[in-house]
Amino acid sequence: MRLFAAVSPPPEVVAELAAAVDPLHSLPGAEHLRWTEPRTWHFTLAFLGEVDEALLPELTERLARAAHRHPPHELRFAGGGRFGDRILWVGADGERTVLRDLARSTAAGARRAGVAVDSTHDFRAHLTLARATDPVHLRPYAEGLADFAGTPWTVDRLELVRSVLPASGIRGERPRYETVAAWGLGH
Repeated sequence: MRLFAAVSPPPEVVAELAAAVDPLHSLPGAEHLRWTEPRTWHFTLAFLGEVDEALLPELTERLARAAHRHPPHELRFAGGGRFGDRILWVGADGERTVLRDLARSTAAGARRAGVAVDSTHDFRAHLTLARATDPVHLRPYAEGLADFAGTPWTVDRLELVRSVLPASGIRGERPRYETVAAWGLGH
């Protein structure tokens, strides 16, 4: 199964961010962006890729330990950015160090469980809003979110999420996310 570890924001801050993102849909080139759906928004702490189900018991045990080692902490969505002209994202403000440490513990626990964690990039707290399907200059989009500062919320749960890839072959269909397990932070 294809898995990742994440933290998910509460519905009220998702709605607030969605309202801030909505005007970006009218910018030139927006039709060349594949926008993520607010109901799927999350901060990926570790992308685990394809994981053998036989590893799941030890993986969940290790992730539970990681969650218990880190306290609940406060974040808020803040500012916009881009990775080149391919990915538009919103950042985080608040106790990012705690989130980074949780991400590191999560990845380390997964590795100890025998999962080959994608470690090509250092953790950077961001939530992907859109991906370019054709060349689009994303600078105006990122600038449109530069001053955004959302309502603070408490990160209090680590989730192990399964990404079910579309099988229909229909263009534009997105993966479906299912929470496999979740743990309260600091418990």
